[in-house]
Amino acid sequence: MKILQLELKRVLKAKLTWILLTLALLFSIVLACLPVTYCYSHYTDETGREINLTGLASIAHEKERQSGAAGVVTPERVRDAVEAYQACLTAYGVTESYDLPDGVYQREILPISPLLHGVKEAFADPDTGMAPSIMEIDPEQLDDYYSVCEARITSLMAMEMPGSPAAQRAAAAMYRQVAKPFEVYPGMSSNIMDYQNIMGFLVLLFCVVIAAPVFSADYQSGADDIFRCTRYGRAPLASAKLLASLFISGAAFIICAAAYIVTANSLFGWECTKTSIQMVYSIVTLADMSIGKLQLFFAAAGLLSVLASVSFTLFLSSRCKSAVVSLAAALAFCIAPAVTSMTFPGALSGWLCSILPASGTSIQTSVLYALTDFQFLNLGGPAVWTPYAMITACVIEIPLFSWLAVHSYCKHTVN
Repeated sequence: MKILQLELKRVLKAKLTWILLTLALLFSIVLACLPVTYCYSHYTDETGREINLTGLASIAHEKERQSGAAGVVTPERVRDAVEAYQACLTAYGVTESYDLPDGVYQREILPISPLLHGVKEAFADPDTGMAPSIMEIDPEQLDDYYSVCEARITSLMAMEMPGSPAAQRAAAAMYRQVAKPFEVYPGMSSNIMDYQNIMGFLVLLFCVVIAAPVFSADYQSGADDIFRCTRYGRAPLASAKLLASLFISGAAFIICAAAYIVTANSLFGWECTKTSIQMVYSIVTLADMSIGKLQLFFAAAGLLSVLASVSFTLFLSSRCKSAVVSLAAALAFCIAPAVTSMTFPGALSGWLCSILPASGTSIQTSVLYALTDFQFLNLGGPAVWTPYAMITACVIEIPLFSWLAVHSYCKHTVN
């Protein structure tokens, strides 16, 4: 325990460590605030004057206008919203909402728009995937709205993974387990989760930079020649270095994730976190979660990804004799998931992105995007949903790379 305390003190005394940890926390708060700056709305007041709102004022205005749509999304409420939409467009002789006269959309369509989310997708053609316009949908079919949604996931998976009946069956079974009817509380968009993903990736990079020189810097300076000969050298010292790095990285990610979630939810409203993710992403998203649960789930998955990446970085550090080389190699593996997703073919890309340690918080292949996608990994007979594979890989990699790092350090030969 004493050697662990000394190692924690040594790492935390480094100026670079505090700079990176401070930047991580600042970026987390800034990123939580950024989605607010993109909020914009306008309307015409009673005097005919056009009012433009941005930021928090825009959020408050739209939440007030859409307050009537908040709550449980029953088939009856969806049908009423579709009928109101069709009546409005018919009255003005148009077929699309963007053809309405100025001010009509904000006055008549905006208040019911949350209930219209996903309606076109649910009635998409099962063969082509083309969605109809809302004007083409028969309101009577909405009495079985959630049955239509379940039929849609079946046809969607037949197009997404035509060669995997197991994946099709697994997706249909998962969607049947999703709690229905959904709930919606206007105010949040998917931007909130996108920026949380960026936050996770930045924290991952900072933690990797902190961990990269843990072993290799001592090799390079020659200090390891002395440490290795002491009473607690080799395995005890290696274990202390590893645990200190994992503790600092884990604590940093937890603090930054908490800061992001608290800041974002305070700005947009905590009631919005009760919204079903199907009312923000695809109406047939497979995960049975609200936005609040998605935030926490992604934070937990991101923590596992960070710990797995730091463990792998420490393994690299134990193998490299230069801090620069270990840092360069670690950073290369951090961006590897994004490169892999763009360069390798579908099935191979899916497998590689599922097992790379940094995939959980990668910009393009994170657990967040896997949760809102419909990709499965085929294991001969059964099929595994990509988020499950990514999380399982991280759980295995943390102890595996930790052991390899300690073992590699103990076997390191002093030249």
